[in-house]
Amino acid sequence: MKHIEVVAAIIHDEHGRIFATQRGYGEWKDYWEFPGGKIEPGETAEEALRREIWEELETRIAVKYLVETVEWDYPQFHLTMHCYLCHVESGHLELKEHEAAKWLSKDEIESVNWLPADWALVRKLKTEERFR
Repeated sequence: MKHIEVVAAIIHDEHGRIFATQRGYGEWKDYWEFPGGKIEPGETAEEALRREIWEELETRIAVKYLVETVEWDYPQFHLTMHCYLCHVESGHLELKEHEAAKWLSKDEIESVNWLPADWALVRKLKTEERFR
């Protein structure tokens, strides 16, 4: 089975809300996800995350720490997703690749149709004390 390794940004604001983006293309169009993307050869996970967020959202982020690495089997590939807690340093989260985006509170985080691998992270964010 093909293996894909990616990074994802759990971008939070001063109100404790989490930034979610909606895919505008492909098999998983209209599903919601944490923004991010593939790690390029020679990049660290943190470098890849900063690059991807700049490319997708024209925003500079501060990467705080690794929250969790999610392993998920999709029908066509196995996904390893390194998920980092981040906050905006500069920029306005301008959508370059996504269809839509929204800030979600802990009470609203389950209100969108997340990608299957992202659901595992959503459940963790909802229940862990350090994210309340």
